[in-house]
Amino acid sequence: MDDERLVQLDRSQVNKAVLALQAFLKSKPTGKKLFKNESQNISILFTLWKIPNEAQTIRIPLPHAERTSSEEVCLFTRDEPQMTTDQTVRFYKKLMEERGVTNVTEIIPFKVLKTEYKPFEAKRRLLGNFNMFLADGRIRRRLPSQLGKHFYEKKREPLAVNLQSKHLAQDIQKVVQGTSVKINNKGACCMARVGHSGMTADELTENIEAAVQTVAGKIRMAGPALKIIHVKSERSVALPIYTSGLGHLMKTKATEEEKESAAEETDEDTKQTLAKEKNGKKRKVEEEEDDDSGDEDIPQLVPIKTKGKKLNVRHKKRRPADKKHASILLKMSKKGVRSPKPKRKANVSKRK
Repeated sequence: MDDERLVQLDRSQVNKAVLALQAFLKSKPTGKKLFKNESQNISILFTLWKIPNEAQTIRIPLPHAERTSSEEVCLFTRDEPQMTTDQTVRFYKKLMEERGVTNVTEIIPFKVLKTEYKPFEAKRRLLGNFNMFLADGRIRRRLPSQLGKHFYEKKREPLAVNLQSKHLAQDIQKVVQGTSVKINNKGACCMARVGHSGMTADELTENIEAAVQTVAGKIRMAGPALKIIHVKSERSVALPIYTSGLGHLMKTKATEEEKESAAEETDEDTKQTLAKEKNGKKRKVEEEEDDDSGDEDIPQLVPIKTKGKKLNVRHKKRRPADKKHASILLKMSKKGVRSPKPKRKANVSKRK
């Protein structure tokens, strides 16, 4: 992780905010609660410097489990070939026992989800019966069309798990024990659940520190991204635990000014070079015009005779018949006799 992306949290300030929040939750009347030991979720609210360009989901591993032991976890599995639904359920229950997985409370094959939970009311009951949903990574892409939009609107969509992993218990424990945060490209705020009111102040403080550093390192934004961080419960006021400084903004302004000045200098240099090129072209044109004005163009209408060379002029030779005809015409013109006209052929009409 880069040093610029690290968030320097004041541990004492975070601990004070957690203690104040726990004191507020204890002082609140419990008349509306069904159980006295019912706990409330505690979350941290991130405010970013700007809206991200793309949506992102970040998984956050936590040192202490942010869910209570009484929460129900449901696992969606694929349909095993050449097995009925009951056989697939028994197969995966046996697999969980062999791998030492104790977090999963119920297993639902994909075929059961597709048939028994097709009505809207059945999907709502399924959403209310469980606190967390896991899914086999091989069928995760097929679940949105079967679950509907309510799971995704309430941010309860199933998290992918590799059921073929050799360390299945550790992988599921990380997913159940950890949390996740969804960063969308429609706003500058996002929230992540880091614990519950039944945890101690030190456990909550450690979870908050781990979540903040993970989000600061994995978020896809250039430079520092977190502006303000608050901690709050479901119905309490948000308590600030971190506020970013303005040092990076001054740096960005300085770099922008340097870029603008460099761009202006390059523009001036390009203008000067263009002006020099234009002046050089004008000078060349003027010099060419001066050279052309000194030379007089002599029209060569008659071919110039060169010594030792004769012009090849071809004369037509008269035919002997033409010579005789010309001599006869000269004699007749001297005697005053007109040249005879050629006789016309008489048009003889054909008689029937």
